[in-house]
Amino acid sequence: MARPLASQEDDEVVGSNGIIKKVELVRIIAEALYSLGYSKMGAHLEEESGILLHSPAVDLFMHQILEGQWDESVSMLHEIGLGDETIITSASFVILEQKFLELLDRKKIIDALKTLRTEIAPLCINDERTRELSFYILSSSQNLLDGTSSKGLRIRSRKQLLEELHKLIPPTVMIPERRLVHLVEHALDLQKDACRFHNSSVGKMSLLTDHQCGRDHIPSQTLQVLREHSDEVWFLQFSHNGKYLASSAGDCLVIIWEVKVDGRVALKHKLSGHQRPVSYISWSADDDQLLTCGVEETVRRWDISSGECLHIYEKTGLGLVSCAWAPDGKSIFSGVTDKSISMWDLEGNELECWEGQRTTRIADLGISTDGKELVTVCKETTILLFGWETVSEKFIREDQFITSFALSADSKFLLVSLFNEELHLWNIDGCIRLIAKYKGHKRSRFVVRSCFGGLEQAFIASGSEDSQVHIWHKVSGELILTLAGHSGAVNCVSWNPANPHMLASASDDRTIRIWGLNQDNMNCSGRHSNGIHCVMGELEVGRK
Repeated sequence: MARPLASQEDDEVVGSNGIIKKVELVRIIAEALYSLGYSKMGAHLEEESGILLHSPAVDLFMHQILEGQWDESVSMLHEIGLGDETIITSASFVILEQKFLELLDRKKIIDALKTLRTEIAPLCINDERTRELSFYILSSSQNLLDGTSSKGLRIRSRKQLLEELHKLIPPTVMIPERRLVHLVEHALDLQKDACRFHNSSVGKMSLLTDHQCGRDHIPSQTLQVLREHSDEVWFLQFSHNGKYLASSAGDCLVIIWEVKVDGRVALKHKLSGHQRPVSYISWSADDDQLLTCGVEETVRRWDISSGECLHIYEKTGLGLVSCAWAPDGKSIFSGVTDKSISMWDLEGNELECWEGQRTTRIADLGISTDGKELVTVCKETTILLFGWETVSEKFIREDQFITSFALSADSKFLLVSLFNEELHLWNIDGCIRLIAKYKGHKRSRFVVRSCFGGLEQAFIASGSEDSQVHIWHKVSGELILTLAGHSGAVNCVSWNPANPHMLASASDDRTIRIWGLNQDNMNCSGRHSNGIHCVMGELEVGRK
């Protein structure tokens, strides 16, 4: 028979580091066996080790909860070794609340009212919830009169009640459910975060060996070279669903590329109409439309399916310098050369104009996922986080000139490119703080853009004036790869959000390179009917 918890040697440790208490380890293993359905094995472990999962008092308490013995379980709170009266009061409230709700559910309104008045209210905690319970009394009484069912009355199961009590009662008294599974998951997460090349499904991780990925998990081989632009390629961006890529260049063209099922990228539309080179592109949330902004010119809205220009946005005597979609797709935002920000409906009616030092002539404009906050460079060294609904302002101040920025997919992080060849990563979720710096790329004359990417956006990629793409591990800040292939400055990069193994780069050499995983055994030769041909192991899309 297992000996009581009180007599166990709590200071006995196991493991090479001497920090794992044997009692705690055995208890969480036993809990795991029970939770996995191996009750006999769990009981055998308790018997052989002499270490109980829970004390007899705790076992009785849990049994009382599952059986709905409310008064007995409240009394038992004083017998299971809690000590802290605050915890006892909070746990009593949760138990008595369940008692109250189950009484109401059985139409025992008088008994429920008695519980509320004589047991719950005297606890003097959670007054707001107590008032809600009072409302249920009135609602249930009315339902009895008119014969209808109670609305808004949600009763959790007794198992869910026990899970809630686990959160209140110290783990030394009642082992948290699935504690061992939680610890293993946390260990895997730490291994994943420490892995510099982790870029594949978590489902492929194993408990049988320490996790470590190789460089071959990062897109590092040129799979295609796209040559449809006739001038330096300035900007490119994948659609949210990863099915399209939009690019712009000094030739004033915007090109829509389609990512085929087999991963090849093919020309879909050439969009003409801008009189100046296009400096910025923004996809609608549903990826059905595209905004393009010419350098201090106009913003155009395009239909992706047809390639038709649906509307042109402009301001008399002024130029537009940036563009962004509202997440609901019903309005757009643009920076203006007079340093203001305008908001338009889709028909081109200006809904708002926020004047003052709201933006500069830097083309970047970001918007949070909830649509409530705009991100813009308002001064040479300052980024503005502008709550346009409340006209609130928060600032990020750098010591160097800001050349561009990128907003993470979840709007929690901001990646800022600086004049001094550094990238700064800021956490903008709540308290704004600088959390990482990345170095190694080259930038002296041009705007060089960077992006988040890879699985769970675990990597930072950037163009560079040394004709290479630079990739860092986001958490560690380590420069893990440089990709060579372009013959001119790399101006922009974009990581496919739906495929962590696809990266695109745009260069002054007038090409776009599509990077993928190493394919040493790629078997292609000659020219294909779709205009794609293989040169030195690369698929190439050329102008005809």
